[in-house]
Amino acid sequence: MGAAGQSTAKKVTKRPYVLAAVMLAMFTGAVEGTIVSTAMPAIVGELGGFALYSWVFSAYLLMNAVTVLIYGKLSDLFGRKPILTFGIVVFLIGSILSGTAETMEMLILYRFIQGFGAGAVMPIATTIVGDIYSKEERAKVQGYLSSVWGISAVTGPALGGLLVEYASWRYVFWINVPLGILAIAGLWLFLHENIEKKKHKVDYLGAALLTISISSLMIVLVEAGGNWAWMSAKTIGLIGLSILGLIFFIFQEKRAEEPIMPFTIWREQSIFIANITSLTTGVMLIGVSSFLPAFVQGVMEKSPIVAGFTLTAMSIGWPIASAASGRLLVGIGYRNTSLFGGALLIIGSILFVTLTPEAGPLWAAAGSFFVGAGMGLTSTAFIVSIQSTVAWQQRGIATAANMFMRNLGNTVGAALLGGVLNSSILSYMKKHGAEDQGISIDAANVLLNEGERQKLSASMKTLLQDGLTNALHSVYIVVFLFAIISLLFIFFLPKKEASAD
Repeated sequence: MGAAGQSTAKKVTKRPYVLAAVMLAMFTGAVEGTIVSTAMPAIVGELGGFALYSWVFSAYLLMNAVTVLIYGKLSDLFGRKPILTFGIVVFLIGSILSGTAETMEMLILYRFIQGFGAGAVMPIATTIVGDIYSKEERAKVQGYLSSVWGISAVTGPALGGLLVEYASWRYVFWINVPLGILAIAGLWLFLHENIEKKKHKVDYLGAALLTISISSLMIVLVEAGGNWAWMSAKTIGLIGLSILGLIFFIFQEKRAEEPIMPFTIWREQSIFIANITSLTTGVMLIGVSSFLPAFVQGVMEKSPIVAGFTLTAMSIGWPIASAASGRLLVGIGYRNTSLFGGALLIIGSILFVTLTPEAGPLWAAAGSFFVGAGMGLTSTAFIVSIQSTVAWQQRGIATAANMFMRNLGNTVGAALLGGVLNSSILSYMKKHGAEDQGISIDAANVLLNEGERQKLSASMKTLLQDGLTNALHSVYIVVFLFAIISLLFIFFLPKKEASAD
C-alpha cells in the first residue's frame, strides 16, 4: 500500500477519518487565500497603506515557500503527524495575532508567522494521502482533496464578504482556530505511523541559504520599480545576494548527507517539467486571486460579496476539473490531461486581458472559472504523476518540491505583479499630472472604501479608477504570457511515465 509500516503498526490507521482531518487542515490553508483577498479592501480601508497591499500576500507566501521544502523533508525523516501538527499550531498562532493587528506593518509581521506554519499543511496533507492510498486510488482521492478548494472557495469569499460587512475583517483570521484544533485531534486519534527510529542530520545550512536567496529576490521584486530604482545599490546588492545564496544552496545540497532538496528527483523528466510548470502557473494564480477583488470593488464599485463571487468561480472550476482528472488520467494519460489544463489556462487569461469595467463581474467570474479548471487539471495530474514516480522515503520531499515551486510562483508573482501594479499606477498618475495635485499611490486606498469613494469629485474618481484599470490590464497581460509559457512547458512532458510502485 505504500504506507510506512501501516500493516505492521499495532494500531490501524482509519483512512476515512484521516482523510477528513487532512481535508480540514487543507481547508484552513485554502480558505486563507480567498477569504483574505475578499477582506483586503476593507483591511486597507481601515489600516491604510495601499503601497503595502502586495506585502500582506507576499509575507505569507514567502514563509510558505521557504518552509515547504523543510517540512517535506522533516516529514520523511520524523513522520507526517508530528510535523503537520507543529505547522498547524504555528499557523493558528499567526491567525490569532493577525486578527489583532492595529497597523499594516503589524499585519505583515503576523502574516509571516502564519505563513511559517502554513508551509507544513499542503505538502504533508497531500503526502499522507499518497501514503495511505494505493496508486490506483490516488487520482480519485487527490480529486477529493482538490474539492477542498471548491468548498473553501464557495464559503471563503462569501464568508469573508459577510464578516467584513456585518462583523469585522478580524474574524477572517480567527475563523481558522476551531478548524485547526479539530484537524489536529483527527490526526492524533486516527493516523498511526510506524517510523524507523534513527538519528537524522537535518540540513539547517541548506534551509538558511534557501531562505536568504528567496527572501532577497522577493524584496527586490516588491520594491524595485516602485520605491527603489532598478539600478540602485539596494536592488543590485539584493539580486547579487539572491544569486550567491542560490549558488551556495546548490553546492550545499550536493554535499549534504540528507539534503533538503535531493536534486536526484529532478532528473526525472516528468518531475522536472511538472515543477517548472507549477512555478509559472503559481504566478498566474496569485495574479488573479490577489488583484481581482481590488478591480471589482474599486473600479466596478461592487460590494465585497460580489468581489468574492468572482474569485469563488475559480475555486468552483478547480475541484470540478480535479474530480474529472481522475477519469481523464486513466483514459487519456497525464500528459494529455495536463495539455487540456494548459489550454484552459490560456482561455481564462484571455478573458482577463479583455476585461473592462463595463464587462461586469460575470466576465471576471468566467475568467476565474477557466483559470481554476486549468489549475485543477494540471495540479492533480502533476501530483499523481510525481507520487507514482518516487518511493515512500522521498514522497514527502517530492510532493513538497512541487508545492514549493507553485508557492515560489505565488511568491514571485505577488511581488512581480505587485511591482507591475504599483509602477503602472505611478506612471499613469505622473502622465496625467496627479502628482501636481498632491496625489500619491496611496490615494488608491480611497477607491476601496465606499464611504470615502463617494466623497471624491467625479474627475478625481475617474482619474484613480482609470489608473487602477490601466495598471490591472498590465498585470493581466503578464498573466497571459505566463499561461503561454505554461502550455509550452507541458508539451515537453514525456509520453510514458516512470513508476516506483
